[in-house]
Amino acid sequence: KNHKVGILDLDIYGPSLPMVIGSYDQPKITAEQKLIPIEKFGMKLMSFGFINSDNAPAIWRGPMVAKLTSQFFDDVLWGELDYLILDLPPGTGDIQLTLVQRLALTGAVIVTTPQDLALLDVKKGADMFKKVNTPVLGVVENMSHYLCPHCNETSEIFKGGGGKSESDRLDVPLLAQIYLTPELAKSADSGEPYVFQYENSPITDMFASMVNTLTDMVEK
Repeated sequence: KNHKVGILDLDIYGPSLPMVIGSYDQPKITAEQKLIPIEKFGMKLMSFGFINSDNAPAIWRGPMVAKLTSQFFDDVLWGELDYLILDLPPGTGDIQLTLVQRLALTGAVIVTTPQDLALLDVKKGADMFKKVNTPVLGVVENMSHYLCPHCNETSEIFKGGGGKSESDRLDVPLLAQIYLTPELAKSADSGEPYVFQYENSPITDMFASMVNTLTDMVEK
């Protein structure tokens, strides 16, 4: 399906989208002081990292963060989109609160790693979305295990079943369990999406299955 997709990286303190897509271009500004999103890989993209080109640390208090979060919706020319995907930092801070106050979100996808320590923040975030009437669509478990590229043996680096236990607690699907590989880490650092480099990988199949499940849920 050729959906029109935008991605908004809302991690003000640690924006990663520029590195992930391999672009540090600054967005153009119209005469009306509106930002034009960066376009790459057939998507419209925006991140504080595009604006903060010198990578200076963001040392901002809550009201300033809330204002910038709002500006990413009010002052960016997103155009007509089928999906705007919001990449949020962990927890329940000013960014999340501003978001749920400003927008009626279709749903949230919770990302966790297997260990219990990671679930502490994840549970708070999931419960916050439920309290503000934003449905949790599913859970993704990242770094579920390590797959050795030499012998194909799997190793559970992080003990625990965080993804499964959280999806059971929330009564939502476990959308994917993405395992660690050197290729996945390298693709994120190089700005070349993994799914384009390794089209026949089990991880690419997981991403495709996850997207199909989510779009089916949203369209229904």
